[in-house]
Amino acid sequence: MAVEDISFVVVYLNNAKFLEKAASDIESMRVRGAGNIARHAVSAMRMVAKYSRAKDGKALMIELEAAAKRILSTRPTAVSLANGIRYVMYRVKIASMGSMDLEVLRSAAVAAADEFIEESIKAVDRIGEIGSRRIRNGDVLLTHCHSAAAVEVMRRAWMDGRRFSVYVTETRPRFQGRETAIILSSLGIPVTLIVDSAARYFMNDVDRVVVGADAVAANGAVVNKIGTSTIATLAHEARTQFMVASETYKFSPETVMGELVTVEERDASEVVSKNFLRKYSKIRVRNPAFDITPPEYVDLIVTERGVIPPQGAIMVIHELFGSIQQDELLKYQTYRITEDQQ
Repeated sequence: MAVEDISFVVVYLNNAKFLEKAASDIESMRVRGAGNIARHAVSAMRMVAKYSRAKDGKALMIELEAAAKRILSTRPTAVSLANGIRYVMYRVKIASMGSMDLEVLRSAAVAAADEFIEESIKAVDRIGEIGSRRIRNGDVLLTHCHSAAAVEVMRRAWMDGRRFSVYVTETRPRFQGRETAIILSSLGIPVTLIVDSAARYFMNDVDRVVVGADAVAANGAVVNKIGTSTIATLAHEARTQFMVASETYKFSPETVMGELVTVEERDASEVVSKNFLRKYSKIRVRNPAFDITPPEYVDLIVTERGVIPPQGAIMVIHELFGSIQQDELLKYQTYRITEDQQ
C-alpha cells in the first residue's frame, strides 16, 4: 500500500474503511514479512491521523487508540507490528503532555510514523552490511521462508564479490521460500530449492544457516516461520553455524515481564483443501504459523546495532524499551491471544 497515493484516500474516504482494509491485508497475509507488516500497520496509523475528521485532540487520541487495537488484533505473533504501533502511540502520548491541540497531535503521529518507516528500512541495509561479513567465498548456505534482512545479508555478500550457493526451503504451507529463491536467483546466486523435510539430507553440506525473525524474546529465543526450530536443531547437531538477521524493533519487551510469546495458528485450508476438510471432517488439521528456536541453538543475531549473542537480547530490549511501564505493555496486549487460549 502506497500511503501517499491519493487514490487510496479517494477510495477510502472514511477512516474506518481504509483502516479495515489495512487490517485485512495483514490478517490475510496479502502483506507478508515482519518488517512489511510493521510498516503497513504504521502507515495505516499515519493515514488515520492525517485524514481524521476529529474535532479536537481528545477525539483524535480516542480514534488512534481504537485504530491501534484493531491493527494489533491482526497478527498476534508479530512483535514488529506491536512495537511499530507502540513507537507511534508513545510519541503521540508525549506530545499530548505538552498540548492536546488537534494539529499538534496529528503532526506527532504523522512524524512518528514517517520516522519509524524510514528507520526500519535503513535497519535492513545496515544488517546486510554487517551480516554479509560473516559469509565467505565458497560457502554453502541454507535459508528458510522469506526475510528481507536475511536476503539483504546474502545480496550484500554477493555484491561485494563473495561467491557462494544457497539451499532454499520452499517453506510450506504458503511457500514463501519460493519468493526468496526467485530473488536470489535473479541476482545470479546459485540456488537449489528443496522441500522443508529435506533439510536434514543436505545439512552436512551447509556451512551456515541464515534466517530472519518475526520476534526475539528477552532470553534470546527466536520466533520465526514454522520449521525454523527444526532446521536450527539439525544445524546444532551438524555443528553448522545458525545466524539470525533481525531488526531490533522485533525484540519483545513483553517477554521481560514473563509474557509467553504468542504462536499464531492459521486456517486449516492453507494446508489442505476445503473439500478435503468437508470429506474427512473427523481429521483435525493444525497449522501453527511459527515456532520458537531456543537460544542455545542460535549462534549469533545480526542487528542494525551490531552482532550480539542471543543472551544479549535482554540488554537490547532494556536499551530500547526500558522506560515502558507494565501498564503500557498490558494496554497493547488487549487483543493478543496466547497459544493456550486457542
